[in-house]
Amino acid sequence: LPMHVMDLLSILPFYIGLAADLISDNAGSNKQHGYVALRVCRTFRIIRIFKFVRHSKELIVVMKVISGAAKEFLVLLLLILIFVLSCGTIMYYIENNESAETVFRSILEGCWWAVVTITTVGYGDMAPQTHLGRMFGSLVVVMGIVIIALPMTIIVSKFSSSYDGE
Repeated sequence: LPMHVMDLLSILPFYIGLAADLISDNAGSNKQHGYVALRVCRTFRIIRIFKFVRHSKELIVVMKVISGAAKEFLVLLLLILIFVLSCGTIMYYIENNESAETVFRSILEGCWWAVVTITTVGYGDMAPQTHLGRMFGSLVVVMGIVIIALPMTIIVSKFSSSYDGE
């Protein structure tokens, strides 16, 4: 019964939008005015994807491993959060003490740089300008890879033990 409700919620916005278009065309009002709630309801369509989990043995294993490794994911998230706050703050103070022209105008922008650097995305929108900042940035890249990689070994071992158990 709950999956039928999700199906209904996922297709209902289409028909509500159709009815709203007909009503607004007849009334001649602005079409974009009341569609915000309707757009939010359309996101329920994504939830229908989860219905396919019960049909795939591999996806069931993935869901079991994710739920079994919740503690490890929490530790990973906490480590990354602490590392981002620390590195963003340190980079803010390094760049603001030595450089007049800096892109690190706040600690929050330093944290944004730390997230982009730790995840090795590297947008290029922010980069340290000082030599000390560049050396610290290199250290952050290497330590970020280590911090993300260490808990992943635990999660991968859970995957292998889950596959061995089945």
